Amino acid sequence: MFDVDRALNLWRSEVLRRALHLQSVVLDSSREFLRNQGFIEILPVIISPITDPLTDHRVRGEVECYGFKYQITKSMIFHKQMALLSHPRIFCFSPNVRIEAVERQNSGKHLIEFVQLDLEVREATRDEVMALGEALLRSIIQAVIERCQPDLEFFGRKLVVPESPFPRITYREAEAKFGPDFEEELSRSHHEPIWVIDFPIEGREFYDREDEDRPGTLVDMDLIYPEGYGEALSGGEREYQLERICHRIEQKGIQLEAFAPYLEVARRGLYPSAGFGLGIERLTRYLCGLRQIELTRLFAKLPGQLSL
Repeated sequence: MFDVDRALNLWRSEVLRRALHLQSVVLDSSREFLRNQGFIEILPVIISPITDPLTDHRVRGEVECYGFKYQITKSMIFHKQMALLSHPRIFCFSPNVRIEAVERQNSGKHLIEFVQLDLEVREATRDEVMALGEALLRSIIQAVIERCQPDLEFFGRKLVVPESPFPRITYREAEAKFGPDFEEELSRSHHEPIWVIDFPIEGREFYDREDEDRPGTLVDMDLIYPEGYGEALSGGEREYQLERICHRIEQKGIQLEAFAPYLEVARRGLYPSAGFGLGIERLTRYLCGLRQIELTRLFAKLPGQLSL
């Protein structure tokens, strides 16, 4: 049952009002930064025959139209690659739907509907998009400090623009130090953002590029917020050669037919590229110092709850 009283209390709250104001500055400053870097903004894709498999390709939100089956977008990864055929530097504020386990309802950081700032750069390397991600985050934090001081005071938040370059740790190093579920401990142990790089191939998707010189290791990365706020963004270099893509799909135990339209485009040629997705609600949560992600957007949808 929909809890209307709870929703009304949230919508009328000063916490949400100020979080939304700060979030608006995040959106504006992101657009300003990326346009100055030569990016163009493209419109989001809501439904498509293909979307991100996200490890468990069986979990599918589907819509049938005109006899065709469409999936609700989990991420625009494939559309970003294809968009580079039109323009070399693109970004999008992409709504994503991911049906999370009910057990994640109280994690403080999971929504089943959220928005990513998704970007992709033609013929870029991982190091280049990591540098871009650092500059973007620094620019956003500087804008929030300059334009949202009353909001930061309300939240009791004192932000500092982190120095670049951010520290790096490999997945294997983080796992050895903090255990297999290292994200939260790694995040709590740092006071500045930190990169995790070189994920093992079995833990990620088929579109993340495998390093030819280090089989089994992917040329990818996650950025982790400090203070226990967890993952900020995820990305890396992409597989773009048809044979490699098909091999990686089959390695995952997925039928090639599931991605037939994408493979037909790849057959005609995709560019090498790299990019990432940055969660807007999680960024808002971090900047405001909030523990509950539902306080970062109107009509927030937590796993297992009926929401508007």
